[in-house]
Amino acid sequence: MENIAEISALVKLLDDPDEEVYQHVEQKLLEYGGEVIHYLENAWEQSFDGLLQERIENIVHQIQFNTVKEDLNLWYLSGAFDLLQGALIINRYQYPDLDEQKVINQIEEIKRDIWLGLQYEMSSVEKVKLINHILYQQYGFGGNTKNHHDPQNSYLNQVLESKKGNQISLAIIYSTLAQKLDLPIYGINLPQHFILGFIDESKQEGTEYGVLFYINAFNRGNIFGKHDVDQFLRQLNLESLPEYYRPCSNTDIIRRVIRNLISAYENAGATEKVAELTELQNIIAEP
Repeated sequence: MENIAEISALVKLLDDPDEEVYQHVEQKLLEYGGEVIHYLENAWEQSFDGLLQERIENIVHQIQFNTVKEDLNLWYLSGAFDLLQGALIINRYQYPDLDEQKVINQIEEIKRDIWLGLQYEMSSVEKVKLINHILYQQYGFGGNTKNHHDPQNSYLNQVLESKKGNQISLAIIYSTLAQKLDLPIYGINLPQHFILGFIDESKQEGTEYGVLFYINAFNRGNIFGKHDVDQFLRQLNLESLPEYYRPCSNTDIIRRVIRNLISAYENAGATEKVAELTELQNIIAEP
């Protein structure tokens, strides 16, 4: 790196008591971005100065947060085609050192076990029942009903480790597995809930909104029909709008993940996280 000397000099100035000097140093380090994190972490480990350590932690966090914002913006502007990638970007907000390949490998392992049981002549319902057996019985996934508002329910790495998640994180895992197996299962943005739809690719007569049936990933993959969605909306005194029955976009799903996190951190009184997540929300806000 050409600028090692300058970076080292800047790091040494981080404990300067002059706030103006510190702000200048901070700005220069932020401009370097991720390449300075290693130097900052080394300085943190070698220091017993509480102020210096706090300043380093703040700068490292800001660099990592800027990277998340840049990656989310790029994902959005590039068409938001990969839902898993969008979820992993949000995951890196809380876990910046996340081993994404480990998450991908965990999903691939589950996919392989489902694939081994798939047979060409299976009906759509039979294929979903196979996914349900592997995901909920063999691997033990389920909805976190005891601590539903825990923000960890929204981070895929935590959901894959604990096997507990909320409606949307379990639906992301479920639909990602299905789509990797060429099964047309997509998210549906229902108010106060999030469900999946098995899309009717053959365009059969009698299927409304192009959906054969619906799936509740939070409730062990329970299969249900349009009339159940109708009843749910009536209970909420909501109009039966078409978007409550049709697949939504990947951007809609990630917006909802962020909204869930904002709500969870508001409940926990974590105002800084709420402010930062609101910044992420604004990056992919509806036009």
